[in-house]
Amino acid sequence: MIEAPYLLFLGDAPDPLAAKVAQGIRDWRPDAAVGQYRMEGCRADLGLPDMTIAEAVAAGAKTMVIGVANRGGVISPSWLSVLEEALGAGLDLASGLHTLLRDEPVLVAAARAHGRRLLDVRVPDRRYPIANGRKRRGMRLLAMGTDCSCGKMYTALAMEREMRARGMKATFRATGQTGILITGSGVPLDAVVADFMAGAVEWLTPDNDPDHWDLIEGQGSLFHPSYSGVTLALLHGGQPDAIVLCHEPTRAHMRGLPDYPLPSLEELRSLSETLGRRVNPAVRTVGVSVNTAGLDADAARRYLAETERRMGLPAVDPFRDGAGRLVDALACG
Repeated sequence: MIEAPYLLFLGDAPDPLAAKVAQGIRDWRPDAAVGQYRMEGCRADLGLPDMTIAEAVAAGAKTMVIGVANRGGVISPSWLSVLEEALGAGLDLASGLHTLLRDEPVLVAAARAHGRRLLDVRVPDRRYPIANGRKRRGMRLLAMGTDCSCGKMYTALAMEREMRARGMKATFRATGQTGILITGSGVPLDAVVADFMAGAVEWLTPDNDPDHWDLIEGQGSLFHPSYSGVTLALLHGGQPDAIVLCHEPTRAHMRGLPDYPLPSLEELRSLSETLGRRVNPAVRTVGVSVNTAGLDADAARRYLAETERRMGLPAVDPFRDGAGRLVDALACG
């Protein structure tokens, strides 16, 4: 267990999106975040109090969480002195990066010297089976994106919150570092050996009550040359009954790949349903989730209205406006 409250480490994040782990914690577990730690050159700001390590400890922080998700998931050498200082001040360290805290000798030595813990959440904690493709009881929804970091986790979390408020049976199923840090459980899917990824999703979404919904956190994009494999494993392992398309409309290109434009929502729906029907012939797209954080209120309303007209599906920003219409759509069709 990761002990709260947290000091969220933003390091030298080059833009707000690079601090998406910390952003997710602030948005979905605000009571767990006492402040943020930013290094020189950091271009992300969560609107939390900027704190030194000593100030955070005095405010009750128990763990420094690395809230940066950089390309490749590496621990920057420039961070090490700060992380070492945090251990020396009595904080545990938690990270969801691919580079593990336990593989950094200076941090291992500091943790041992000060009796602190190094908590790597992006490490599978069990052996997963190879997928068998058998139909499971219960219902499942998967958030599918036109790109990475476009709102898939927020969509599933917002739908879970709305469904539980209505008394429906619903469980958010975390498949990435941020979701695991928010909920405390899940599968770090992109750290699972490829042959076992779909099986891990089957394990994560087992047989359940017929009226229970598993809301599966999406990862990557079927169209992203770097990360499409994990997305297909989610689609085939999850066997979704419903798909919500997720999109961020201000992107000029795919995240980290300036030579690759984003696919259209129509392309995403077509490919997702084609591949999804391999494991669930009844799969259907029920709505569109648009991350309108980069648009003002009027522009967001216009974009959502045009998208809804074009796609013939409810189009909403579930974080800005609530997920009610997406939940309503589950009962239709």
